[in-house]
Amino acid sequence: MKEIELKAKNGFVMIAVLLLVELFCIIAIVVSAQALSLEIISPGIFGTILPLLIIIITITGISFIGIKVIKPQEALVLTLFGKYIGTLKKEGIYFVNPFCVAVNPAAKTTLRQSGDVNKDGEADISINGFRLSTMSLVNKKISLKQMTLNNNRQKINDRLGNPIEIGIAVIWKIVDTAQAVFTVDNYKEYLSLQCDIALRNIVKIYPYDVAENIDTTGDGIPDEGSLRGSSEIVAKRIKEEIQSKVHTAGIEIIEARITYLAYSQEIAATMLQRQQASAIIDARKMIVDGAVGMVEMALDKLNESGKVILDEERKAAMVSNLLVVLCGNKDAQPVVNSGSLY
Repeated sequence: MKEIELKAKNGFVMIAVLLLVELFCIIAIVVSAQALSLEIISPGIFGTILPLLIIIITITGISFIGIKVIKPQEALVLTLFGKYIGTLKKEGIYFVNPFCVAVNPAAKTTLRQSGDVNKDGEADISINGFRLSTMSLVNKKISLKQMTLNNNRQKINDRLGNPIEIGIAVIWKIVDTAQAVFTVDNYKEYLSLQCDIALRNIVKIYPYDVAENIDTTGDGIPDEGSLRGSSEIVAKRIKEEIQSKVHTAGIEIIEARITYLAYSQEIAATMLQRQQASAIIDARKMIVDGAVGMVEMALDKLNESGKVILDEERKAAMVSNLLVVLCGNKDAQPVVNSGSLY
């Protein structure tokens, strides 16, 4: 089902016409009553005119229900006796058939992260990132503005099976009101569910941190993508995955961003120790490489100068002492050797 923009009558003109009819009927009743009291008309004629005028006033009052006010970036989906007749999208005041019914199955659903009571003190029920309000008066208009869905954090296993906690924020808007209302039962609940599914589908492809020989693109070529190191790429894939699921509901995904990413609590301490160990090993490798280079430079300088000639055993002792000094965690304590090596 595609959206049909409804061409409604000008609301200001219809309000003026209806008010004039109401005023005319009231004046007619008053004049008829005076004419009856002055015996200008008979009671039979008055008894015929009065019900007719009351019926006209009733119909005119019912017609005021057809006055609809549309604000900027709002839409109203209308049905007449169950049939979709169109959508009011342009701001202004309009008059439609008073028997038209506005349809918005997601009117009571508010997408939010948390909160038990809204600003009006009304109780809410929070379900997986969206909130059901118990408001008695429900606004059936559909917002066309850009809106944000801040989904609750989820615990998902990454590519390596490590449990992680991740949360996303999705910016979205309605582009086809008819599809949003009639294609799915509740487009806000549908969007929230598809965000959860898309997030799980993408997160399980990537490891939390960089890992070797892992294909994250599906083209058979290993890469170094990770949730922590390739957040822009991951967010883009999450957006595309959500969009592929919700386009039939008339929803456009503008942007998706990762708002929270961390190891789950049960393995966070272990992973921290692993990261610290990895950092220590990398630092040690750098220190050893630098120490070996300094030893080589010292031996080359001594050979070039020719002032000190060392045999292989003395070179080995010198290399050992230099490496101990350069690679040690603590400052070396000098020991003066006054004798000979032999």
